[in-house]
Amino acid sequence: MLKEFREFAIKGNMVDMAVGIVIGAAFGAVVNSLVNDVLMPVISGIIGSPDFSNLFLVLRNPTGAAATSVKAARDAGGVVLAYGLFLNSVIAFLGVAVALFFLVKGINRMRRLEEAAPATPPGPSDEVRLLGEIRDLLQRR
Repeated sequence: MLKEFREFAIKGNMVDMAVGIVIGAAFGAVVNSLVNDVLMPVISGIIGSPDFSNLFLVLRNPTGAAATSVKAARDAGGVVLAYGLFLNSVIAFLGVAVALFFLVKGINRMRRLEEAAPATPPGPSDEVRLLGEIRDLLQRR
């Protein structure tokens, strides 16, 4: 049973998948930093709101108390439409999508360059080589 598991775990596809997951997690961290540390401050500077997560609309507030955050409104038993959190998620998704687009575009460009590179011309076929040997033997006679 251990031998079967080892064969399964070492198969090429399994190792490739594991490497892809690790690289994907690291890439996700880089894109998350890009969105949170680069894009969001620029968007916040243009719009004026430093953080979209506190943009919400209280639909029902049973206590009547003013809510300062989504968490406070929900803890008070209110029904909250947290559209700011949704905007944050959409912006993060768009950041990941754009980053993946450029990554795949770069990989495709490298593949096309690799395919377009001139291959070494193949040597003569077996028939041509055989005919050359026959010609050489006839010339020696």
